Amino acid sequence: MNRKSSAAGQPPAALSERMARGDLMAVACPSRDVLKHLTSRWGVLVLLALQGGTHRFSDLRRKVAGVSERMLSQTLDWLVSDGMIERKAYRVVPPHVEYTLTPLGVEAAARVRELADWIELNLPRIAEHWHEAPPQA
Repeated sequence: MNRKSSAAGQPPAALSERMARGDLMAVACPSRDVLKHLTSRWGVLVLLALQGGTHRFSDLRRKVAGVSERMLSQTLDWLVSDGMIERKAYRVVPPHVEYTLTPLGVEAAARVRELADWIELNLPRIAEHWHEAPPQA
């Protein structure tokens, strides 16, 4: 039996087998852009902020302290284009735009939340290494 067929009627290549190929490690892999968008500083913080529900742009800007309008706008555009968040614009004056997680975004935010929680829980252990001098080359 070759690798592409399966006795139990399984798909030709299991997900774990495809993951082992390391496509994410390839320069031209489009998943790298998604990884960049989801794990950028602002991408992570926007996903976490939207876990609390729908927010307007100005609400997100206040909630994600330190982000510029330009970076927030760019991050939102990336996450909308990746299908992680939905942008809903209302035809009113002044303009009213809301952002909310899509089902895909809910899944991504949950995983990002796990990493953020791990970082916060382990910050004292991580901080112990901040005073160490970098190794000499």
